Amino acid sequence: MFCPDCGSWNRGSAARCLRCGELLPVLVNRSAQPPDPAITALRHVTGGRYSVMHRVGEGGMANVYYALHIPLDCPVVIKVMHPHLARDADMRERFKREAESAAQLVHPHICAITDFGSVGDQVYLVMPYLARGTLADRINNRRSFPPERTAAIAAQVATALDYAHRHGLVHRDIKPDNILFDEDENALVTDFGIATGHFRARMTGTGNVMGTPHYMSPEQARGKLLDGRSDLYALGVVMYETLLGFPPFDGADGYSISYKHVTEMAAAPDVVDSRIPAQLSDIVMKCLEKRAADRYQRGNDLADALIAFLSNTATTEEIRSAWTSRVISPSKPVVSSVSGV
Repeated sequence: MFCPDCGSWNRGSAARCLRCGELLPVLVNRSAQPPDPAITALRHVTGGRYSVMHRVGEGGMANVYYALHIPLDCPVVIKVMHPHLARDADMRERFKREAESAAQLVHPHICAITDFGSVGDQVYLVMPYLARGTLADRINNRRSFPPERTAAIAAQVATALDYAHRHGLVHRDIKPDNILFDEDENALVTDFGIATGHFRARMTGTGNVMGTPHYMSPEQARGKLLDGRSDLYALGVVMYETLLGFPPFDGADGYSISYKHVTEMAAAPDVVDSRIPAQLSDIVMKCLEKRAADRYQRGNDLADALIAFLSNTATTEEIRSAWTSRVISPSKPVVSSVSGV
């Protein structure tokens, strides 16, 4: 079971966590409960390679299950496409194509896709299990982060985005829910491209805009062709929210929020909270420029600016964390290889 205090996995029926030493909760006997038919079906279609334990979440596109990879004895997450979406041939093909694209991304700050399968209405992919949760969980619990920690997280995400953009893939749904943490507190980006299908399921009959309204770039809100600079705008929104506890724009519905992204200028973080360093506030506001040409042109450019800020204000450990996966690469914005925006 997972320790409720530190999140570490403990095999067998240990009384205390092997990592932190805290007492583990007593397991409740569930033998009288009927088996979940969805889990039974998933165990069948995966050919017995995974021991599927329980469902851990549900999204607009897929259910998420915790499982153990039996041959390697390691925890994984299995995302299973909702059956009504899996019956749509176009959605199945999009899901598969995006999974194939994302599987090509091998980077220390990108959550890898390790397996994919499709049998009847069961379409699934497999990813490593990251026990430290999402940035969204942490924002909900803490409301805001120190500037140095915000910069270190964003620098790691920026290097991951730079790598993805150079490989022709634009995420299009960067948000706190899609930033996870491993046991060493490194930030990893998940759901590359898969979010495209997620938000296609939310479209109206005439709309063609995909993404989460609070984090959309102006060009994304207008349904324009996107490149990697759109992801950097979204990362600017994430930094803004991480620093202050709320995003720069809000509204009654997705349309009103998207309209603000296109037409309104956000208040600078250091204006909202004078404790935020002006240097970091300027970095965030450069990400939030309405014209893509006025933003950082590459993820590594943004990472450089964040690391320069950290070198002036942060501890050696925070600087090392931000520098861990610094990627040196040629500079050129990359247009999304996926159509439909």
